Amino acid sequence: MNNRTEQPALSRRRLIAGAAGTAAAGAAAGAGVTAAVLRSGDRGASTVPGASGTDTVDLTRSVLFYDQVNQAGIRTPPQRHCVYMTFKLTPGATKQSLQVLLARWSAAISQLVQGKSIGPIEPDRPAAVSTDTGEASGLAPASLTVTVGLGPGVFDDRFDLAAKRPALLKELPRIPGDTLQAELTGGDLSLQACADDPQVAYHAVRNLARMVTNTAQTHWVVLGFGRASAGPGQETPRNLMGFKDGTRNVSSDADYDNFVWLKDADWMTGGTYQVVRKVLMTIETWDFDRISDQQRIFGRTKDAGAPLSGSKEFDTPDFALKADGAHVIDPASHIALAAPENNGGVKILRRGYNFTDGLNAQGLLDAGLLFLSYQNDPQHFVNLQQKLGSFDLLNEYIRHVGSGIFAIPPGPKAGRYIGQEMFE
Repeated sequence: MNNRTEQPALSRRRLIAGAAGTAAAGAAAGAGVTAAVLRSGDRGASTVPGASGTDTVDLTRSVLFYDQVNQAGIRTPPQRHCVYMTFKLTPGATKQSLQVLLARWSAAISQLVQGKSIGPIEPDRPAAVSTDTGEASGLAPASLTVTVGLGPGVFDDRFDLAAKRPALLKELPRIPGDTLQAELTGGDLSLQACADDPQVAYHAVRNLARMVTNTAQTHWVVLGFGRASAGPGQETPRNLMGFKDGTRNVSSDADYDNFVWLKDADWMTGGTYQVVRKVLMTIETWDFDRISDQQRIFGRTKDAGAPLSGSKEFDTPDFALKADGAHVIDPASHIALAAPENNGGVKILRRGYNFTDGLNAQGLLDAGLLFLSYQNDPQHFVNLQQKLGSFDLLNEYIRHVGSGIFAIPPGPKAGRYIGQEMFE
């Protein structure tokens, strides 16, 4: 269906400010800064082996955009880098300008995923502005995917689209433990650009953001690295706390059909719902916690990633097992609270990334998890997170500061654009 590097350096705050400024002004400035900050170790068409030699990256690979049942970037094996940006529609936005934006985005994405520019990088006229900012010129496609989401605000009275609102799309309720910041919450549109070259992902979002003109404005953005979920043939990655993340993630066709894709959902059939959360970690405090406590909090061993009731990563956890009168896996551990066995069999597809924004005002590491999940019923996420937010031992070390929900339309047919059915 869909297909399938190197860490950014320096402060990500400078990159975020540059992206927002570029989008607002519609200018082509900043390519030099971008090239200096987002530098991939391999710009060619070679394969980059993982640490064990089994997890590889082919930078020449491209992912189909048109004529796919589902948008790419969901079941696509997770790439190594992500740029996630949300937008708010402006008071002057119209139904027609929203249509035009989605059509322009679709046409541009179809070019970008092939490793092509979206227009002239060096116009013939000296006074002309470049259509494409140029920093991805000469780079391979790197499995780029761009996934477009529509927030609840798209379906309010402004655009006469209320009758097309996806049945389960509504703002998330407040969840225990939330410390959400307004500047990191909500949004009317979302772009999730993932690629195995960080500069390719950044270039895609930067150029799509320039297209919003007077229809929308940038809202919040996160630059992610080090995928926190795995696809077929990929090793389970680690989060910034050093533990393997996503061992029991959705993977089978049956699970995708049961828990991810929408069926019999009118124009949204083949789509899904995206939940995004920005989760800060108190890294320094965590680093000084004893290993036995860290493992009790996660319910897994730190090195092998095995459940505390087993010896290998993919051993099925035994939540009933006791030793010396106590559960081997603490009932309040992260894996116990999130396990399908303890949630009526419900699963969500997790597709997160690590992030860092440098240092915070206290001089501590400003880092954590860009949590992205896909599910055919957002209530599945809400129910899970309400349990985690109330009881998870991990809560001592994390804070949810950003949040959003978006409907993800199905993939567009050739000659059409994402969400076109909304307007018909």
